[in-house]
Amino acid sequence: MMIPAERAHLFVAAQSHKGMKKGKNNEDRYAISSYFLSAENTTPTLFAIIADGVGGHLAGEVAAEMIVDYISQAIAEDDAQDPVETIKNAVIGASEVVRSFGEKDEKKMGMGATCVCAWVINDRLYAGSVGDSRLYLMRGAIIQQLTTDHTWVQEALDKGVLTPEQAQGHPNAHVIRQYVGGRNLPQVDFRLRLHTDPTNKDEKATPKRSNQGLQLEPGDTLLLCSDGLTDLVWNDEIIEIVRGAKDLDAAAKKLINTANERGGHDNTTVILLSMPEGGKAFGKKLSPWWIIGGVVSALIAISALIGFIWYMMQPPAIPTTTPSETPTVEVYSTATISPFYTPTPPPTIGPTYTPWPTNVP
Repeated sequence: MMIPAERAHLFVAAQSHKGMKKGKNNEDRYAISSYFLSAENTTPTLFAIIADGVGGHLAGEVAAEMIVDYISQAIAEDDAQDPVETIKNAVIGASEVVRSFGEKDEKKMGMGATCVCAWVINDRLYAGSVGDSRLYLMRGAIIQQLTTDHTWVQEALDKGVLTPEQAQGHPNAHVIRQYVGGRNLPQVDFRLRLHTDPTNKDEKATPKRSNQGLQLEPGDTLLLCSDGLTDLVWNDEIIEIVRGAKDLDAAAKKLINTANERGGHDNTTVILLSMPEGGKAFGKKLSPWWIIGGVVSALIAISALIGFIWYMMQPPAIPTTTPSETPTVEVYSTATISPFYTPTPPPTIGPTYTPWPTNVP
């Protein structure tokens, strides 16, 4: 089990917005957690995840929240000896829990979420995805999409049925091939696309699982995002916004605002992680109030475990979830529903407990 860290070793910024569509809930959820590998091994590590809910009524946001909580806790309980296997097992476990929960209520039947996560251990990147939430690497003036969308459009692109120009705005753009929580267990995609020559736009990078453990360089920036961003803001615009902003917070806000200015028809969530330029660097130390918040979160998790045991002994009852209506930044943190392992206090989630650094590389 890893040890929670008071400070992150990367610069971090995150924003989430429900979009401009009237009456639409924010079905995106995200979490960011920082740790040391153990009391004896102070190697820093940071885990970030975004889940974009699918399903009618409140089902999408319920599923996304359950997935983020479950996977974040599974990472917190791990020793990071095999990051890829840990992510795989966590995503599959979350999928089983969501599917089982959804089967108890016909209104939530079939609920689930796309998912993308990045685990940076010291300067090594391990990442996995399901669906069409994405992970990008920005190195210098070059941006690369590391993950592969699990969509009808991506399959058409791979087979040469569509050109990249035809794919933009295609009516089947949101037809996803798999998600977390479905009847079939998701096949977590650990292939990362890396160009041998990123300046050659004609080169077609082959996704490879062997690219896991990619060494990040000083100044590298990672972007995790839901499709609300990539539907409306193109890759060259993304890097222009990020590199042109005064800091990561400003960049995250600008990305969200740009999507909203172009219609904002969907929820948009972004997480930016940046390697410090001068070697090791840590952000600001947590204030006592944030530490108190973490303790309160742990007590909530213990209470939730007791309630879950009682719940399993009762006839099925479906809880209700009230979505947040905060218009600018929306972060959610609830107890994990996890029958597959013994819970421990959950990781730091969102800006309430996350060791946010200065965000100025």
